[in-house]
Amino acid sequence: MPTERTEVQVRPGVEADLEALTALYNHYVRETAITFDTAIFTPEERRPWLLSHPVDGPYRLMVATDADSQEILGYATSSPFRAKPAYVTSVETTVYVAPHAGRRGVGTLLYKALFEALSGEDLHRAYAGIAQPNEASARLHERFGFRYVGTYREVGRKFGRYWDVAWYEKDLV
Repeated sequence: MPTERTEVQVRPGVEADLEALTALYNHYVRETAITFDTAIFTPEERRPWLLSHPVDGPYRLMVATDADSQEILGYATSSPFRAKPAYVTSVETTVYVAPHAGRRGVGTLLYKALFEALSGEDLHRAYAGIAQPNEASARLHERFGFRYVGTYREVGRKFGRYWDVAWYEKDLV
């Protein structure tokens, strides 16, 4: 019997999403090297992160939900690339998809919405760091026009080993 696919909706993230977004991120903190955070967060600890992504401007948070249940299936963000003023036209982007929601096009929908939202902003480039190996993320980024620019070798240590991060960039003009 074919698997029933539910409709996915994408919208800006709101404060009411904080608990579910924190739980989703904590999965990746605990179980994977996709993020180099090593300790889980409480929702209160993640609140400043959520509030740093308003509904307008260059730093956005887009959330994918199941159209029926409103369960959060993933999120995408654009965040400051670096803190120094000359980097203001560059953003770092990322996507996190709930483990059970993979291979449903959620990441594609999130990036499509994120880049549409950013299209009117004064931005020049987007960057993405992908902990290796992660072929699915590399394919997603390449599908959206990101180009591989290099790898930082053994830049992070988690789970008792070192991990490489491949860097990608995308023109936003």
